[in-house]
Amino acid sequence: MRFDYDTSYRDGKRLLRYPSQKWTYAGLLLLLVAVPWLLPKYYVGELTYLFILSIASMGLMVLSGYTGQVSLGHSAFVAVGAYAHAWFLTQGLPFLPSILLATGVSALVGLALGLPAIRVSGLYLAMVTLAFAILIEHVLGRWKSVTGGFNGMPVNDPVLFGMDLSGLKPFYFLCLTCLVIVLLLLVNLTRGKTGRAFVGVRDSEAAAASLGIWVAGTKVLAFVVSAAVTGFAGALLAHHVRHITPEGFNLLLSLELVLMVKLGGLGSLRGAIMGAFLIGLVPPFISQIKPLLGDRIAQQFGLEIFFFGLILAVFVLFEPKGLNGRWLKLKAFFQTFPLYRKDVFKRGKSYMKSERYR
Repeated sequence: MRFDYDTSYRDGKRLLRYPSQKWTYAGLLLLLVAVPWLLPKYYVGELTYLFILSIASMGLMVLSGYTGQVSLGHSAFVAVGAYAHAWFLTQGLPFLPSILLATGVSALVGLALGLPAIRVSGLYLAMVTLAFAILIEHVLGRWKSVTGGFNGMPVNDPVLFGMDLSGLKPFYFLCLTCLVIVLLLLVNLTRGKTGRAFVGVRDSEAAAASLGIWVAGTKVLAFVVSAAVTGFAGALLAHHVRHITPEGFNLLLSLELVLMVKLGGLGSLRGAIMGAFLIGLVPPFISQIKPLLGDRIAQQFGLEIFFFGLILAVFVLFEPKGLNGRWLKLKAFFQTFPLYRKDVFKRGKSYMKSERYR
């Protein structure tokens, strides 16, 4: 049993406060480093794809989980990052400047969307972002001189400091490194003044404004950061698929990102990664169980969407706080055993945003 007490001012700022946490994350990192030599090539490629999805999921988490702004069009930012990076590479730019410029382009697009989008909220904001995603998909399909139209666009191999990273293992370690870097950057952002402003705007805009927080600027900043991180994931995704087409960034990808954030647990970067792994594993799982379902069911269209809806319904009914909420309960159980009480996690009443002003 362990009780959390601060013995110095630095304790509350430490990312990993206890030796057990340091050993756990160090062991996890060592396991991920050893994965390419322990698992078959197929699973290494799938895990690389999950790393990319985790980065995109964390990008949406900044907007929806921390700031409370609904977005159904984040596939557009993934597409912008992927196409911008692929185009910069064709113009002769090296890998590192190209991916940084693609991230910057995604951030600018997020700024262009965020400025008018902050005037609406809730369902209207969801409709605006959804329309934006549809618009970007059509623009990419019609702008043949740059994107190649619906025929797609090939992506050059990633070469960093003279090393070709297009191989299975090098690209795996590239994505793993990028995931760790993005995670550390976002952890520092959300634990600082900016992250507290995000949470304040999410919980109550009126209270945040009374505390001196620039609500409109905070919302726009969340759009910019979210778009930049998601566009960075799109640049990595371009190398993973090696030939990008507008159909690869459709509304189904936006739906998957929303499910990752919701099922992982709103307001948690750990939950974003958990949700990405859960949703990312659904298509391989379906392909594995299709022979057991029979030809009549296996050939039905939209089987993946059915499983996505089923998973969402199960979580809404039995675990509204997502995978991260379940993880916190398990951790509290082992830390406080045998004094654990289920009432500690008793669900309180949740209020609609309009009811907070009453």
